[in-house]
Amino acid sequence: MDPGVRSPLIDFFRRGEVASDVRLLAAQGAFAPRALEQLALLLILCDDADPVVAATAARTIDALPAQPVARFLGRKDVPQPMRDYFAARGIQPEEVEDAGDDPIGDEAGTTEEAESADPRVLATLPVVERLKIAMRGSREQRGQLIRDSNKMVSVAVLSNPKLTETEVEGYARMANLSEDVLRVIATNRAWVKNYNVVSALTRNPKTPTALAMGFLQRLNERDLKMLAIDRNVSEPIRLAARKFVSKALR
Repeated sequence: MDPGVRSPLIDFFRRGEVASDVRLLAAQGAFAPRALEQLALLLILCDDADPVVAATAARTIDALPAQPVARFLGRKDVPQPMRDYFAARGIQPEEVEDAGDDPIGDEAGTTEEAESADPRVLATLPVVERLKIAMRGSREQRGQLIRDSNKMVSVAVLSNPKLTETEVEGYARMANLSEDVLRVIATNRAWVKNYNVVSALTRNPKTPTALAMGFLQRLNERDLKMLAIDRNVSEPIRLAARKFVSKALR
């Protein structure tokens, strides 16, 4: 079913772009770093084409403790389809001051285990392990995995609850990231409220041109002038920046 939750990570599962071992891990409730993503993935995987994955997701949901689920459902950010699903199972939202954000019945592997992984050997780990660390690991690990050759691993870093806006600014400047990562940053409303993120994305030659063009009108005159002569950005961006500068001088 569609749980009514949208995120880059969940969309990978929705589009069927996830390997069976990763889907099975998620079906065990042992993947997502937050309860919202954990339950959203479980609901999606109940309809998985692989009967083993689907059955595993169903068993995991059956085993979830009712009271923590009820408290989670009382959160304002829980979409109605998810509430309706659990209401049909006899679990109604319970309003509490702080329902927490950790996965329910957290079996995703401890944060301590994730943080103990040596960043120097991350590239040698299986994709499943790199995904778990991307979503739960340390800043140093995130800095390495954001450049991972597997696009799902690199995008998963952006779902890490400990990710800071300062890190996002740094990622937006990195020309060696995949276009997928930059697209996720550029389409995140909260992150693009930050002028430094917008400016960095516009200067980054790997940012999709259409998205970079949309940010030009938000740049100050100084940054537009720099873009107008920057040979590292695409010709359409340079030309558009020159037009904005010309208008400002009239």
